[in-house]
Amino acid sequence: MAKHLLSTLALTLLSGSISTAAHAFDNPFLALFEGRSVAAPASAYDARLAGDYASSTRVLVADPTRQRPGTITVDTQNRYLYLSLAGGQAIRYGVGVGRQGFTWRGHTHIGRKEAWPGWTPPSAMLRRRPDLPRHMSGGQDNPLGARAMYLYSGARDTMFRIHGSNEPWTIGHAVSSGCIRMLNGDVTDLYSRVRVGTSVVVL
Repeated sequence: MAKHLLSTLALTLLSGSISTAAHAFDNPFLALFEGRSVAAPASAYDARLAGDYASSTRVLVADPTRQRPGTITVDTQNRYLYLSLAGGQAIRYGVGVGRQGFTWRGHTHIGRKEAWPGWTPPSAMLRRRPDLPRHMSGGQDNPLGARAMYLYSGARDTMFRIHGSNEPWTIGHAVSSGCIRMLNGDVTDLYSRVRVGTSVVVL
C-alpha cells in the first residue's frame, strides 16, 4: 500500500491542482440531502451511546505516506486519513469519502476551522428542495457533526470539508458528496492536533 500511496502522491503533487469527478467540485454539497435520508440512532453524536458503533477508529501506525510531520493525507481508495507525526509514525483514522462521481484528489490546506459548524444549503439545492431549512445551526442533527475543517486551494474555498457526522455507520463507505467525514470523536481529536494552514493531500 505504501508504494501505491507514494506513486499516487507524486503524481498529485506534480500536477499542482485538484482533480475531481464530474460535478463534484462545482457543488459538492448539492446531493447531501438528495434522496431518502437514513434514520440515525437515538444518540448518534456519541457513537458509544448508540451501542453498535465504535467511538473512535484512530490508531498509531507506521506512516505509509512519508509526508512531513503535521501533514494530513487522505487515502480515498482505502478510506483512511493519516496525520503524519515525527519519527515515521502517523495517526490513522477511518473516514467516509465521496461516492461515485463525487471523488476528487489534490493538494489543499485547512483555510479555517469551526466547532459545531452551521450549514446553509446553496441556492441550487434550495431550488430543488424548497422544504429544506435556509440554515442549519450547529448541533447533533447537523450533517457536519462536531467539528469542520474547511479546505482551501490558495485563497479559494474548495467547498470540501473534513468534518464529523451524525451518521457514524457511514464511516468506511463511499457516501458523501466529496467531503471527508469522520466519527465525531475522531474529528474532534484531529481538530485539536492541527491548525489553519495545515497541508492536506487527497489521493
